[in-house]
Amino acid sequence: MNRPFWTICITHMFIEVFYLTQVALIPVYVREFQLTLLQASLVATVPGILQLVLNVPLGFLVDRFSTKHFLFICMLMEGVSALALSQTSNFWILVAGVSIMRASSPIYHISGLSQISRIVKPESMSRSIGYHNTLGSLGAAVGTLSLSIILSTVGWRWLYLSWAFPILVWGLLVLRSPQLGSMTVSKPVERKVSTSRLGAVISSGFLVFLAVIALREAGIISILTYMTTYLVTLKDLSPAMASLIFAAGPLMGTLASLAGGYIGGAFGSKKALSFTLLGCAITLTLLAVSSQIYLLALIYILYTGASYMAYVPMSTMVAEITPPEKKGLGFSAYFFTEIFVTAFTPTPAAAFISLTGIGYIIPFSILFLAASFVLLQFIYRHK
Repeated sequence: MNRPFWTICITHMFIEVFYLTQVALIPVYVREFQLTLLQASLVATVPGILQLVLNVPLGFLVDRFSTKHFLFICMLMEGVSALALSQTSNFWILVAGVSIMRASSPIYHISGLSQISRIVKPESMSRSIGYHNTLGSLGAAVGTLSLSIILSTVGWRWLYLSWAFPILVWGLLVLRSPQLGSMTVSKPVERKVSTSRLGAVISSGFLVFLAVIALREAGIISILTYMTTYLVTLKDLSPAMASLIFAAGPLMGTLASLAGGYIGGAFGSKKALSFTLLGCAITLTLLAVSSQIYLLALIYILYTGASYMAYVPMSTMVAEITPPEKKGLGFSAYFFTEIFVTAFTPTPAAAFISLTGIGYIIPFSILFLAASFVLLQFIYRHK
């Protein structure tokens, strides 16, 4: 693992700084902008749709152009949108700013992970993905932790202002990296028409894998989007305390991502992913029947650890299933599925909550996690 690898990982850390802040701030948005829960869900839905639109062409582009230019673009988008969000007082500008910010995520993930899959040896892939995801978890943890501090002092807008400048500076440093500019060009003989490129990636095993991802993501996003709302509404916590518990989860995720790399290497990616799905379902069940704040925090930390650990075997399975010259398309299909579900789950989940109550979001999520676990057990029959 060399300097380009760690450059990509640090970029991942900056990309994930704001990953959880938008959903953590939903109760604040509802109060400040006088919104319904369905209206506030647009903060999660609209960015997901934009990510979905960008995901398709990116799969074809990242195999042809320099990684450093993609990483610079996503840092520029995130930094500039953070500056805009720090000054806005209009909800629709807020939605637009968050959408542009989150659009940087597929640009990073498809280009960054494709590059990692090229420069890392197969026997080290699971461990390397673990390191990569650990830096991302650290970024999400630091972002939500800083939100919990800023939210109780100077106000949420200062979160975006304080992070904008370090992100922009790092983007300039990435742009000056010569190592990332020389290792992403595909061989000319491998440039085929799009139908053959897609056909080489979408096997029956890969389709089953994408279905597993879709079901898991539906369960994870449902609880992730409304966790602070659940804690504030049903468990009677303050928004600042709910955000603090929310921040503690990704801190555990840093260790879980690192452990996921070693567990995947020892037991295989399928078993590692199965463990995480069971862990999420069990901890969510315990969360539903708990009431003490310390117990809620502990269980949520364990749940988040299992949730974050899953990204290591999932990314490893993409690298294992897709051909070497089609990594960009493979990761594009993977993230397309993930982003599609992320984009369209929050609003139906909000409608479900409106009809049944916020307490039912946990069994709603567990149902999808259980279905994902069952389908995963059949995946190697189609490999």
